[in-house]
Amino acid sequence: MTKKELAKKIAEEQVLTQKQATAIVDSVFDSIVAAVAAGEKVSVPGFGTFESKTRAARTGRNPRTKEAVEIPATTVPSFKAGKAFKEAVNG
Repeated sequence: MTKKELAKKIAEEQVLTQKQATAIVDSVFDSIVAAVAAGEKVSVPGFGTFESKTRAARTGRNPRTKEAVEIPATTVPSFKAGKAFKEAVNG
């Protein structure tokens, strides 16, 4: 499902225009991204938790030259599904 399809489904279920539903979806996603980028944890009960995690620096290997390459530490977004979400997917 794409973001456009999600907005269309919300518009149909909540009796909104496609434009209103798209604005809501964009606002929710923008808010989650901004909070996680600021280092906050976003928890949606029953759905899951969005947060940022730090990956430590490590040594990798260039597959062509087999030369060791230092990979710097980085911060990455992370999502952990909630219990209700997991149960819905597992049936």
